[in-house]
Amino acid sequence: KRETYLDIHQRRAIVEAAAPEIKDFMMGLCVLPIRPGALAQLRASDFDKRLNQLMVNHDKTGARRLTLPTETADFIKRAVSQKIGAAHIFCSFDGKPWNKDKWKHPIRDAVMAARQKTDIPANSTAYTFRHSVITDLVHQGLDLLSVAQLAGTSVRMIEKHYGHMRATVALPALAALTL
Repeated sequence: KRETYLDIHQRRAIVEAAAPEIKDFMMGLCVLPIRPGALAQLRASDFDKRLNQLMVNHDKTGARRLTLPTETADFIKRAVSQKIGAAHIFCSFDGKPWNKDKWKHPIRDAVMAARQKTDIPANSTAYTFRHSVITDLVHQGLDLLSVAQLAGTSVRMIEKHYGHMRATVALPALAALTL
């Protein structure tokens, strides 16, 4: 069960504390509800600058297309600005795509550095970013089907892990019933 949650300020603090070579990868984890491995496999050709769409081709549940908000699309445009075709968008210090063995220590180091300045759970990992982004989408009231489609998972899994959060979304509707 995914219980560790990082709010937007905690995620920002971790990214700011990160080594320069992993900052863009971590920012991608903050703005896209995709699995870290899928983020690492994104290539320049997966992003359509004209339509602000990102094709997630390598993910556990298959391919999907995400239409990005302007700010996120601008971030991806900057990340691909010097890359073409099959070049990975996010590369580690050796020029190769990130993987769990390469991102584990830099992310842990960023978490530990950020903990010096703010309250951040020590057990935060790359996957904690995904969980936190999905949590925020659910909390903001996005319907579960849309969350599932964005995250590349099933509505059943979103309901199982995040459905309990919908209770706060229902509060305004219940409050409106008060006589």
